[in-house]
Amino acid sequence: MQTVLIDTDVAIDYLRGRTQAIELIAPLWADNRAYFSILSVYELYAGMRDKERKDTENFIDACIIEPVTMEVARTAGELYRKHRAAGLTLTSIDCLIAATAAIGGHEVATRNKDHYPETLFYG
Repeated sequence: MQTVLIDTDVAIDYLRGRTQAIELIAPLWADNRAYFSILSVYELYAGMRDKERKDTENFIDACIIEPVTMEVARTAGELYRKHRAAGLTLTSIDCLIAATAAIGGHEVATRNKDHYPETLFYG
C-alpha cells in the first residue's frame, strides 16, 4: 500500500474537524501509512494555540515523522533551483517537504498542489 506524507494544510483541516481530512487520514493511521515531515511539525507548533496543544501532539504522535536528511536537503535545493530558473519560486519548506516525499516514495496529501510540482498526490 502507498505511504502518504500529510502536508500541514491537511493536518490543520483534520485538527479543525473537517470531514474530508478526517476521512482521508483515519485509514492511513489504521494501516500505518501516515507520514509527516519534521518541518510540518514546526509549522503546526508555530501556528498552534495553547488550547490546541493536546490534539496537535496526538496528531503528530499518530504519524511516522520524516527527518530532513542531507539527501533531502540536496534534492530540495536542486528542486528550488530548477523551478526558480523556470520562473516559479517555491518556498524552502515546500521544496524540503516535496523532496522528503520523493526520497521516501510517498504520495503527498495536500490542498496546495501548485506548491509541489513533480509530486505524486494522494486523495
